[in-house]
Amino acid sequence: MKNLKFKSAKSAMLALVAAVALSACGTGNSSSGIIGAGSSFDNPLFSKMFSVYHDSTKIQVNYQSVGSGAGISQLTHKTIDFGASDAPMNEEQMKAVQGDVLHIPVTAGAVVVSYNLPGFTETLRFTPEIVAAMFLGKIKKWNDPLIAAANPDVKLPTTDLVVAHRSDGSGTTAIFTSYLAKVSPDWLSKVGTGTSVNWPIGLGGKGNEGVSGLIKQTPGCVGYIELAYAIQNHMSYAIIQNKAGNYITPSIQSVTAAADIEIPADGKVLLTNTEAATGYPIAGFSWVLIYKEQNYNNRTQEQATQLLQLVNWMIHSGQQYSSKLDYAPLSKAAVSTGEAILKSATYNGRPILK
Repeated sequence: MKNLKFKSAKSAMLALVAAVALSACGTGNSSSGIIGAGSSFDNPLFSKMFSVYHDSTKIQVNYQSVGSGAGISQLTHKTIDFGASDAPMNEEQMKAVQGDVLHIPVTAGAVVVSYNLPGFTETLRFTPEIVAAMFLGKIKKWNDPLIAAANPDVKLPTTDLVVAHRSDGSGTTAIFTSYLAKVSPDWLSKVGTGTSVNWPIGLGGKGNEGVSGLIKQTPGCVGYIELAYAIQNHMSYAIIQNKAGNYITPSIQSVTAAADIEIPADGKVLLTNTEAATGYPIAGFSWVLIYKEQNYNNRTQEQATQLLQLVNWMIHSGQQYSSKLDYAPLSKAAVSTGEAILKSATYNGRPILK
């Protein structure tokens, strides 16, 4: 009976929180602050950015780390001011929204292949073939010949290999599966790419937080998470062979090398399996998503201006916090593209930022 009462109370509380969020977005009350949701990939960086922004402007930013897919869903239903995603919205998602959605590049980061082998202190090297075979369920033990061939001087454990993956719609998954589809025809034909896929094998965790937890709690586990989560949680992660044949450690420098490309006018571009000789191959941009026309759901021009000023600050002054948290600061080209995209946002058809 106590459990039932607890569940009922919890459900009521969740409903109240949802109602408050909906109310805050739809009433045009600028005192409610700015509400965003989406990418867990971005959460460590956003937490720092929004804390600093509040200190200097007194504007509260409430960001929910719920995964890129959930963020896009909430933006589609206009219950938040902005979404955040590590994958550009696909054609189906764009058709579902009422109005144009802008994609502003806000950071770039690495997705690492992290593992938990108790008592094992070596840093492993993985080829693209190894990574694909693991997540296809073809590798059952950590001393598999494929892994041994790439790590000839390492005594590998005989531990069973357990796969962890995201259970929610995830931009991190979109980056990771984009990479696998580019390096493995088998993966492309059997699984494909996207924010959600039908995994051939493994345990599912919600968010980068959930997958990190699974890896840490499960001996022999391997999974994919954002670099900042691996570093902050003192987790092991592999060096990955890139397209040029070089083994690359995920880092700010190797992500910056991967991101040093021409940015299209709409800001949408993938970085996986980079051609750069020193670039880390499982990397990607993350985007803030906002409606181009900001006059909707009784929003005021003040709300729209506050939102755009926040995002503009994020791609300029906010970038100084990237490196310390293991994200790659935006290139000049990415910042320039972001500026142009922000200036296209309107209120009643008129540009908000000059």
